[in-house]
Amino acid sequence: MSMFQQIAKAATMGAIAVLLTAPVAVAEQGGRYWVPKTSTGPYWRPSAANPAQYSEPTITTPAPYSGPITTTPAPYSGSIKTNRARHGRWLVRNSTKRFATTQVRKRSPLAAMARAVPVSKTHRLILQVNTNDPAAMNLTLNNATNVTQHYKELGEKVKIEVVTFGPGLHMLRDDTSPVKARIEQMALSTPEVSFKACGNTQEKMHQAEHKDIPIVSQAQVVKSGVARVMELQETGWTYVKP
Repeated sequence: MSMFQQIAKAATMGAIAVLLTAPVAVAEQGGRYWVPKTSTGPYWRPSAANPAQYSEPTITTPAPYSGPITTTPAPYSGSIKTNRARHGRWLVRNSTKRFATTQVRKRSPLAAMARAVPVSKTHRLILQVNTNDPAAMNLTLNNATNVTQHYKELGEKVKIEVVTFGPGLHMLRDDTSPVKARIEQMALSTPEVSFKACGNTQEKMHQAEHKDIPIVSQAQVVKSGVARVMELQETGWTYVKP
């Protein structure tokens, strides 16, 4: 072997020695040295210089299963506030008051006004005439006019029906009515007032007088004046005999 080859071999061996001693020196400064990983031991083991650097791992064996664990909640000692957004309410519970509910509702101004203003109903009145007396007939028309005017001033609706039968049919006879002109005028100015003539009375007068009994055009003939009064009362109408 030539001298050149011997020098190269010595240099190579020196470099390998440096590479091997450097990790060992560093590990010894920390009190441990490194060994290759195995399947049964740790990566690091204590050195003689500092054995406290390492302790064996602790293996914990779980206790055998003994059934489900149940926990009893502690007694309630505070207040609970639950937001029940679905119903728009707050449910509050505390130690002194079991339950207290506050209902919060937001209403539009239009809905508030609708609740503040009562719903107006229609007033309904029956006026009966069964006598051939001009004073009673005029009193009936006066009552109808006054009631209609009263509810107009209140902004409320009213319906009035004048029902005639027996001798009172003369009020609505076109040939004998003493208030025919007033009836014609009221039909134009006060449409809330209507007039009904008894058909049974009309037929009896026809048989007694042997002629047709004409009825004013503003009135309507019903089969029975008395039955008409009864039917209206049964549906909530108010009955008045002037």
